[in-house]
Amino acid sequence: VQLQASGGGLVQAGGSLRLSCAASGRTFKTYTAGWFRQAPGREREFVAAINYRDGRTTYARSVKGRFTISRDSSKITAFLQMNTLKPEDTAVYYCASSPYAGAIVDEWKYDYWGQGTLVTVSS
Repeated sequence: VQLQASGGGLVQAGGSLRLSCAASGRTFKTYTAGWFRQAPGREREFVAAINYRDGRTTYARSVKGRFTISRDSSKITAFLQMNTLKPEDTAVYYCASSPYAGAIVDEWKYDYWGQGTLVTVSS
């Protein structure tokens, strides 16, 4: 199983970025997709997840209303659309997959992780 995250970059505050997570070896049809992030000097934290069973989404309070998680029709790629970015969103963003269904916010429930993609938001 491999997860390939991409789409990070440098953006000004208020701008947008779209992250992608391409899965091989498993799909997001039967595995929950999640996004986490780790800012410099801080622990990794949950950002968003999409339940594989019904497509319901869950967000961290800090990104709710600004970020949207989704998956394509083939359920091979998951996305994180990030709008109205703030400097505090600067972090390495990781995608992950979980065999659990539901609002999966705990890191330990994710068994495969992508390599991370850096998002830098300038003020």
